[in-house]
Amino acid sequence: MGKTMQKMKIWNFLDEEKIKRGEVLPIEVEAQVDNGATLVVLPKDAAEKLNLPVARKTWVRYANEKREQKDVVRGLVIEILGRSTICEAIVEPERKTALVGQFVLEVLDLWIDSKNGKLIPNPESPDMPLLDEI
Repeated sequence: MGKTMQKMKIWNFLDEEKIKRGEVLPIEVEAQVDNGATLVVLPKDAAEKLNLPVARKTWVRYANEKREQKDVVRGLVIEILGRSTICEAIVEPERKTALVGQFVLEVLDLWIDSKNGKLIPNPESPDMPLLDEI
């Protein structure tokens, strides 16, 4: 079982109207999708291109148990398979590809099809996300 990669479009929420008018284009990036990760992680250059504001700092724990403090940016719009959401992202200066974690997968109601190595919409809601409300 290898990594699941997925193309996605990203932009700054503050550019939403400019994007609708065609004055600004979203950035298309390749992202690793991992339901073992929690949040979204962006390479520093992508966060800078989008001019996303740093909202705060947070501690990050890596798989090797190493911990570091990282910037968290706010106002990132992510569109995957025609579904979009606004979220925060952790900024990683050394990272080359984006990482999409469980929070975004839940909100967009997307599943990792590990057998075929791809991301798919929930078969019970192929047209739009279906969220459970308790």
